[in-house]
Amino acid sequence: MIRPRMAALLAAAALVAAAAPAGATPTTTAGCAGIRTPYVPGAAHQTAACLNDLTSAALSGTAHTDPADWAGLAAKGTVNPRGVPGLQLDGYFPDTSRTNTHHGWDHDSQFVLRLPARWNGGLVVTGAPGNRRQYALDPLLSDWALAHGYAFAATDKGNTGPSFYADGRRPGDAVAEWNHRTTQLTRAAKAAATRAYGQAPRRTYMAGISNGGYLTRWQLENHPALYDGGVDWEGTLWTAKGPNPLTSLPTAIAHQLGKATDADLHAAGFPPATEFLWPYHRQNYWGITQKTYRAEFDPAYDPACPGPTAGSTPAEILAPCPSDAAYDYADRPASVHRAVERIALTGRIGKPLLTLHGDLDTLLPIGTDSDVYARMVADQGRADRHRYYTVAGGTHVDGLYDTYPDRLRPLLPCFRSAFDALTAWTRNGTVPPHSGTVPYQKGAVNDCALRTRR
Repeated sequence: MIRPRMAALLAAAALVAAAAPAGATPTTTAGCAGIRTPYVPGAAHQTAACLNDLTSAALSGTAHTDPADWAGLAAKGTVNPRGVPGLQLDGYFPDTSRTNTHHGWDHDSQFVLRLPARWNGGLVVTGAPGNRRQYALDPLLSDWALAHGYAFAATDKGNTGPSFYADGRRPGDAVAEWNHRTTQLTRAAKAAATRAYGQAPRRTYMAGISNGGYLTRWQLENHPALYDGGVDWEGTLWTAKGPNPLTSLPTAIAHQLGKATDADLHAAGFPPATEFLWPYHRQNYWGITQKTYRAEFDPAYDPACPGPTAGSTPAEILAPCPSDAAYDYADRPASVHRAVERIALTGRIGKPLLTLHGDLDTLLPIGTDSDVYARMVADQGRADRHRYYTVAGGTHVDGLYDTYPDRLRPLLPCFRSAFDALTAWTRNGTVPPHSGTVPYQKGAVNDCALRTRR
């Protein structure tokens, strides 16, 4: 889970955007020549704008993106493409929650769909990491996908912000909605692209980071017919019996409060080599992640400290609940395990999947997350559809590279290399490199060859 967006929303400059028509109509602006403005099936509202450049550098400062959504996710020095003209559709699906305030809509289930003028016949779908919104992967994935000719679609997952868990009637509803909204957007985006270009997408890929990686795994397990494959960047692992974040984070909270030793934290899955990252994660990740997930799946545990609402300042919101140091998922009532089971992963992927995970991840430790998921896939007899790359020196967010350039490496270039490997695998049968470890490479901000050692 990525740190919540604490800053106020950036003021957005007004752009002329036409209201969505009832049916497809020709777009006459030169940058959208050949693209018809489509209605997104199921959308309650949408706007359309033909833009000279759909990439994040050009859209910053406009209503068509929000840099606050992607703050801290990329390393400085990351090179992104620019100059991709096309059509952008912003809108939302019917929903009753209102945590997403972008565009002044105060309406959740917002989406963005970008249709490049030069289309390669493909579509890339993602869901926001953490509790961010639909623009969170604009520099990391949208820019790169658009420059390669892919249409791009992203969802806010149906609820946003540190109190996302309050959406729904029963435990697990908010996370279950993440999966529903991703499926909904995929179907709608495929139909909209067909209407816009006059032909259906030839390839559709799912990709995501953290909670978006979880969505990628879940979609390929539960709706493989919608996709040709996926790339999973350190997806959150949820299993009903564990491991899951509720089995590892309490030890981190106990360590933070002086009730657990370094050895205890190592035993919980946090590698000894990650100690230099612990202070940052104590301040920004562990407390809020544990209490929000616990509030989502186990709201009865500590009514006095249900989640971020227990604090009013950023420091209080990010701080742990003292009771979480003693949280024992295994001893919690069966209802809690059933709530997790509703959204749990199985490993039964139905299409090719490439997984990447940094060996210095200090929020979702690799030994209790992707290592386990790789075994789950193998246990389901699906190992031939899976490649798993451990990235030496990688941690949960690439922004930390700027603080520790001599110890970390960004995962983004490996993610992009993995996407290329996936498309080659699904298009012409070129088998990706064997699963293994991508060796550490100092200063590799924009380069990553998937040469692995076992």
